[in-house]
Amino acid sequence: MSASTVQEAIVERATGAGGRSELNESPIYVPPRARIFEFRSKPSPARAAVFAAVGLGAFFLVWQLGHYFSSDVNQKFFPSPVQVLTALYTLFAANNFLADVLKSCYRVFASFALAALVAVPAGLLMGSFKSVRALLGPLVSAWRYLPAASFIPLLLVWFGPNDTSKLALLFLGVIFFLIALVVDNTEAVPNEFIEAGLTMGASRSKTLMDIIIPAAAPAIMDSLRNMIAVSWTYLVIAEIVGAQDGIGAVMMRAGRFLKVDIIMAGILMIGILGVFTDVLFRTIARLSMPWAFKR
Repeated sequence: MSASTVQEAIVERATGAGGRSELNESPIYVPPRARIFEFRSKPSPARAAVFAAVGLGAFFLVWQLGHYFSSDVNQKFFPSPVQVLTALYTLFAANNFLADVLKSCYRVFASFALAALVAVPAGLLMGSFKSVRALLGPLVSAWRYLPAASFIPLLLVWFGPNDTSKLALLFLGVIFFLIALVVDNTEAVPNEFIEAGLTMGASRSKTLMDIIIPAAAPAIMDSLRNMIAVSWTYLVIAEIVGAQDGIGAVMMRAGRFLKVDIIMAGILMIGILGVFTDVLFRTIARLSMPWAFKR
């Protein structure tokens, strides 16, 4: 075989049958196929709204089907979504339910504000200084395992069936769990941040105020958002004992007359207020700490 024949064979193999050079051909980028379920992916606002609508629609559909296929007797104790929404509308229109809602909101937010004023500084100090944690840690750990509802008889003896006992119960329901969460949030601040501040000559108080608190603030806000949800779960317990107003009191009065639609309307109202509270805390966090939400 001559040298020219060998050279032609090499050129033909490199260029391919169609005469294009496979060596010089640039690869074609194929974007990955969009999937609905991706690990830790953030859906677009439109898709998130669609998902939320589908979830709510499925919930109310199952609820309606459960009511429809119940017997006539059971339907009285398991009202449909329309009946519950009608009862909720009637409460606002004819029963001055707005005053009860505002009273419950006052109890939750006032008691939680007091708990946060104590828990956040205590948790920051315990998470920053081991000596403070050694001093307060055993007390906080022990009180976390005491159910807040067990204090109801004692609170009634001390304060009577008034707002003070209800605020105290809501306060005890979250304070010690919130301290423990803030301690964990503070200890999660990287040691490199603290060491860098001390190396540059910052005092302990300066390190706490300018390094530890800003670094832990987003996680602390998230802990506050989660724990105020616990306050809402304690609300009915706080208001069923000797209360004359509030959502829990309305539900208890309805229970005496087997008005299940009003009871479920109260439950639905607490859920709506809980969602509003969650959105409120998320909005405050985004506005006050925008650096924590940058990707």
